[in-house]
Amino acid sequence: MSNLVNVPKNGNLSNTNSNVGFPNWSSWLDDVFNRELPSVFNSNFNTGISLPKVNIKETADDFVVEMAVPGLKKSDFQIDLENQVLSISTETKEENEHKEENYTRREFGYSSFKRTFTLPESVNEDKIDARYNDGILSILLPKKEEAKQKPPRTIKIS
Repeated sequence: MSNLVNVPKNGNLSNTNSNVGFPNWSSWLDDVFNRELPSVFNSNFNTGISLPKVNIKETADDFVVEMAVPGLKKSDFQIDLENQVLSISTETKEENEHKEENYTRREFGYSSFKRTFTLPESVNEDKIDARYNDGILSILLPKKEEAKQKPPRTIKIS
């Protein structure tokens, strides 16, 4: 909503609202929709990790998707391609059980995410390659030959 203040013709900025101390409908809606969501909606319950951040860059020959996902193994990832939609997901479960004299403690954790990207038609789907190194998942999306940028050339006038 707007931050502008309506000033009465008499120039007085005093509050003429008879419900002093109660928010008006407009300010209440602003408060509800402009408030940050609680972290429970933004993160996994056990780790506080939100969706991994992604960098996407384009070169003359390809697109590169880089995703920061430290602490995982390459076998933790599922990468699928269907109808020009690239899906990257992972699901990890962890269970630990400690037994001591009369005490048993069992701890478990679960985290997962899924990111999807619609690929442009210029991507050569048969040559997509993925690598995981030092916590960075890199996916190379080569362009089709006809979509690659051609170097500038000079045209001779005849």
